[in-house]
Order: sequence, then structure tokens, then C-alpha cells
Amino acid sequence: MEAVQAQVLSHYRSELVERIRASGHILSAGELTIKLAKEFGFCYGVERAIDLAYAARRAYPDRRIFLLGEIIHNPEVNDQIRRMGIVTIAGKPNDEEINQLTPEDLVIIPAFGTEVATRRKLEEKGCLFVDTTCGDVMSVWKRVRQYSKDRVTSIIHGKAWHEETKATSSQARANGGGHYLVVFTLAETDYVCDYIVNGGNKTEFLEKFKGAYSEGFDPDTHLHAIGVANQTTMLRGETEEVQRRLKSAMIRKFGEAEVNNHFRFFDTICGATQDRQDALEKLLRHPLDLLLVIGGYNSSNTSHLAEMGEAKLPTYFIKNAAKMESDKLIRHWDQHKHEEVESPNWLPAGKVTVGITAGASCPNNLIEDAIRRLFELRGISVQQVLAS
Repeated sequence: MEAVQAQVLSHYRSELVERIRASGHILSAGELTIKLAKEFGFCYGVERAIDLAYAARRAYPDRRIFLLGEIIHNPEVNDQIRRMGIVTIAGKPNDEEINQLTPEDLVIIPAFGTEVATRRKLEEKGCLFVDTTCGDVMSVWKRVRQYSKDRVTSIIHGKAWHEETKATSSQARANGGGHYLVVFTLAETDYVCDYIVNGGNKTEFLEKFKGAYSEGFDPDTHLHAIGVANQTTMLRGETEEVQRRLKSAMIRKFGEAEVNNHFRFFDTICGATQDRQDALEKLLRHPLDLLLVIGGYNSSNTSHLAEMGEAKLPTYFIKNAAKMESDKLIRHWDQHKHEEVESPNWLPAGKVTVGITAGASCPNNLIEDAIRRLFELRGISVQQVLAS
């Protein structure tokens, strides 16, 4: 791990970002001002995952190394991992992919973990593991396994299609007896609450949550005792509201005196995710003309930062500086359309203040690229700014 630190830093660090941080997170020149959030970019869990992947390549130069899906949700970082000769296979590999593995091969488990069944198949092949699963994610798994042991259904606040949530939900079934249900929105939560209190159409319920519950899940049976967990990168306030509404439903159903026998909750929001959300909230209190959010489009924590910005001011979620094609055109991710869209005349003329933040899987060098591009669009050299 120590031996690869310099290599990792050479790929992802930014002297410019460090200088801006040391100068109060502000850089100004001409009529352009950049304001960085106080917390952004790589978190400890992401740094650890990348370090482990680099260290595995160095420690086993002659062995084949495979990565389940993506090490983190950032395309530039994953491209760099591939350039090191680490081969990407599916996050949930099929039999053909598993059959190509041998006991001499290494398999890297990404920062958001993998499903129980996938790990067991790989163990049967005798592969060596480099497990980069984040500690915060494993804390959620511990809670979900305890729920399962106690015959408590896990209600997971998250995205049922996300790798972390899939891995977490699989923990509820690790011993064969537990159940889970994934809720994504407060509207879905309200639907579950109404069903708990008043009952309803089971067929309709199961169709509504298709793909988001365990095999054999029965809402008439498995909602009598529930425990809330979450995908670690969700908005804390929303997870807390999910918890509050479900607890209220259980009180209405079973009474205040019995609620502890039917409802459990533990705070399992990632600390780094919360730090970045809190820092952005503070940044948004300052006068800004627009916000840039930088990170992978499939990064959950980054998407929530974009949501926070969109509620306040013009916000552009981009994966790299190349998306700022000119001051007249930017290509950015639209979370409602689930595709890149174009926005014209996005960078106003005259005096402008741009806020910048980045998800926990975004390296500082990409943030530097975005800052340099903003100044370029105004005809200003960053070198001149730093020298002045």
C-alpha cells in the first residue's frame, strides 16, 4: 500500500485544487470567481479501494486480476484501472465468466461490495480476493444480517438497481430466512405505510415493487416487523423521513407501547457523503450564479449533490471538463431524462460566480480540469492567475 501511494497521487492529485483550498476555497480573476465547497471529491473509502487495486497489481505482477464491474463510479478512474491490465467482468458475472477463472487469479471486489451469491461462486473457484468494500457499507450489512436473524424484514431506502443496494439486500437472504423490500421515494414509502395500516391489494403491491423485494416476500406477512436500513449515499434528510413515516405507521398499527417489537432503525448514512452534502448546503447559502457538480453519472452520492443544487439555482452535472464545449454550450446529465442534454448560453457574460463540488468518487485532477476550462472560456490563463 505504501509503495503505490506516489503512483496514485501522480494520477489523481491536483496542486491547483490544493492551492485553492489553502486560499479559502476561492479563486478569482477578471470577472470570474470560483468557489469550491469545503468538502468534495475522494473520500477515504474510495481512496482505499483505489490503493488496494494498485497494490494488487504491484504485488502480483504476473497473475491475472479481474474486477467485478467498476472499482468506483467514475469512468476516468475505471479506465486507468483497465490500463493497468486489470480485466473488468460483470458485477454479477455469468457462468461463462466465472468458468474462465482459476485459483491462481485475483478478483477485486469494488467499494460498494458484491452480492452474497456472487461471492460464494467465486469462493468455490478458489480465487484470491482483494476486497475493497467500504466499511460504512459493511456496517449496513451487519444491521441487515441482524434483522434477518431476528425475523425482521429489512426496508432498504435506496435504488434497487444500484450495486450497493443489491449487495445489501442479498445480506438479508444470506442465511435463507430473511426478507427485504427496497423503497426509493417518499411516495413509495407512503404506499408501504398505507398498506401496513390499512392493508390493500397484494397483487398490486407486488407489481408496484417488482424487482425490489426478496423471493417469497408477502406484504401481508412480512411487514409486521420491519427494520430500516439504507444505501449509504442517500440524502440523510430523506432517509430520516422514510424512517419517521414507517415508525409512525407501525405506531398506528400496533400502538406506541408495542412499537419497539415491530420497528427498528439505525443511522447508517456514510459520514463522507453527509460531509459533502453539508458542505454544499453551506456553499449554496452564498451568492452563486451557477453550480457545477463533477462526477460519474452513475454515482449515487454525486446525483444527490446535483439534486441539492437544482433546487436552488442553475446546476450542471458533468463527468469531465470536456463537456463544457464553449461558453455557449454545455453537455450535462439530466437526471429526469436519464441522458445527456445540451444547455445553450450557460455561462453568463460579465461578472459571474461559479460554485463547484464533486462526488466522493471524483479525483481532484478532474476538478482542476474543470476550473482551468472555466478560465479558458473567459480567455484567462490559470498560470497568470496564480502568479498574480
